[in-house]
Amino acid sequence: MEEKMKRMMILAGGTGGHVFPGLAVAHYMREQGVHVDWMGTATGLEAVVVPRDNFKLYVIKIRGARGNGVLNWIMLPWRLLSAVTQSFYILWQLRPQVVLAMGGFASGPGGLAAWVMRIPLVVHEQNAIPGLTNRVLSLLAKRVMTGFPGVFADHPGSRHVGNPVRTEIAAMPDPQVRLKDRQGAMRILVIGGSQGARALNRSIPAALATMDKESRPEVWHQCGARWLDEAREAYHREDVSTYELSAFIEDMARAYSWADVVICRAGAMTVAELAAGGVASLLVPYPYAVDDHQTANAEYLVEHDAAILIQEDELTPERLSRTLQELAENRDMILRMALAARSQAITDAIETVARICEEAADA
Repeated sequence: MEEKMKRMMILAGGTGGHVFPGLAVAHYMREQGVHVDWMGTATGLEAVVVPRDNFKLYVIKIRGARGNGVLNWIMLPWRLLSAVTQSFYILWQLRPQVVLAMGGFASGPGGLAAWVMRIPLVVHEQNAIPGLTNRVLSLLAKRVMTGFPGVFADHPGSRHVGNPVRTEIAAMPDPQVRLKDRQGAMRILVIGGSQGARALNRSIPAALATMDKESRPEVWHQCGARWLDEAREAYHREDVSTYELSAFIEDMARAYSWADVVICRAGAMTVAELAAGGVASLLVPYPYAVDDHQTANAEYLVEHDAAILIQEDELTPERLSRTLQELAENRDMILRMALAARSQAITDAIETVARICEEAADA
């Protein structure tokens, strides 16, 4: 990387889908000698993981408007003005050479402030359907990057670069190597996200209970800390013993490598990780996601024969157990899905995002 860019600001917050790809870029940029600062809120995931990874977090006060009532919409202009003012002050102090907006509440005010100050603004949208904040910022940004093809297609500076994923996941062995000669019970990894997915916690044990004990898969179930006791009780109630529960899984590369099939939501980063790792999946989109963007994310893998899609209102024990039984009896299908997923992987997204930020800073 050239010497010109010394400092950048990342705007990302709220959920892991915005924060973790931002962290992947932040770590890479720091390795290249760039000083990385972060702007976010005190209530999002960034408040925990950004300082933990030794990046300085600058906090502004802002919250989302959707679904929060009429009063919140009335107050929004004043809150936004206050947040933009806070962002302006932070950027004026730090003078970054480029601002990378990854989405979340803090991206809006920070991106607007950067535009006013004529600091090059770069946007990265992770989902197949862009969020409101990034839709607005894309109109102001010098460069726009997307995790899925066809998003912001009308923007002259838009480029499909994929979603940054952890290097250890991209480095997983090829599915043909990983799944070769694998025998015994099918291995199911259930991922509910950092907060857990209650619908999965309830439906998985019930589905396994309808299967013959001899053909039940082994299950590693990440259920979220708040649902740990409830999930354990569900397995006990259904008399299912072939499971391991985890509140949170730190080493996702190990978990993906262990699994034959993953059952999970369809957040942008999860979909990107499934592709990067080359893992077959059964996707259950979160039904209340804004603009139903998780269904759009899932359909990308489904269209490439890399995943099976089941909507939450169709996730009955009978439907799920039937699907699992079909997969267990057809290991070749699992391998084909895993290979199809791997074929959609973009493993150099971090480097591409970094290069585009550098280009924007130099322009």
